[in-house]
Order: sequence, then structure tokens, then C-alpha cells
Amino acid sequence: MSVIGGFIVLVVVLVAASAAGFGLRLRQGRFHEQKPKPAPSGRTDPADSPRSTAPDAVVTAAELGAPLGERATLVQFSTEFCTYCGPTRELLAEVARDRDGVAFVEIDAARRMDLTRRLRVMSTPTVLVLDSAGVIERRSSGQPRKPDLLAAVGSVLDRAGLDQADLGRAGEG
Repeated sequence: MSVIGGFIVLVVVLVAASAAGFGLRLRQGRFHEQKPKPAPSGRTDPADSPRSTAPDAVVTAAELGAPLGERATLVQFSTEFCTYCGPTRELLAEVARDRDGVAFVEIDAARRMDLTRRLRVMSTPTVLVLDSAGVIERRSSGQPRKPDLLAAVGSVLDRAGLDQADLGRAGEG
């Protein structure tokens, strides 16, 4: 291969690697909606809602070691050496403190490898936004931005408000 050919290959590889890096960086800290997963096929309970989920999309209070929030729960997976975990912890605690019915729980990913693996936590901080039943509604890897976090929590709280209204109407009939 000539020197010019090698240089062209080098430039192409550098451009591709840079594009991939920028793409990954854009995804960091952004919340993504968790797609509802179908319930296991053997379930026939009529109380199952259309948002029934598979067991790996639900987190229980027992798994968290803390009660779920009445309306939502913010879960942060952290590690000792995580640079962004401290600022993320402060942000999540502030948002939970400022909103009624929202709880905040921090999980040490290294000590809870069972839960870390089950929920496919690949980096820290990873933030999950759970509804009142522990269903994972939103997920973010990397340090979240406050507006994105507020939008994710607001979406879950809005849904909780709609669910409460639906329950009220069901009780009237």
C-alpha cells in the first residue's frame, strides 16, 4: 500500500471513529422511554392493563431496599469511582424533594450486581424513572440534564394523574 493510500485509510478511520464518538456523546444523559413489554403469555388476569410488563421491566421495593414513591421513584445506579454520580445524586435528590410523591433511591452497582445485570446497567450513573408500581418508564445513561430529568419525571407524574382519574371514573360506574 502506498503512503497516500495509508493516509486515506487513516483519515477515513479517524472520521468514522469521531462520528461514532459524537453520536454516543449526544445520547449520554438523555432519557429514553422504555417500551412496554408484553406480559408472559400464561397470564389471563383481566386486571392486567395494556401496560402489563415483563418481570425485567419492574423493580420492587424489596429489590431497592426502600419504599417506592407514591407517584414515581428515581433510581440511580452509582459506583465509587464514578465522576458524574455525585452531581447526579444531588440533582435527583433535589427533584424528588421538590415533588410530592416522588422518592429517590441510590443503588451501588458494584454491590448489587444481580440487579445491575437484570436491568442491563452498563455504565454509571444510570438513572431509571419508575412509576408508582415500579414499572421502568424512562431511562438515562450518563449525567442527566435538569430539563431532561424534569420532562421525564413530569411525563410519569402526568401519567400517574391520568391513572388516578381513570380509577376515580371506574369507581363511579
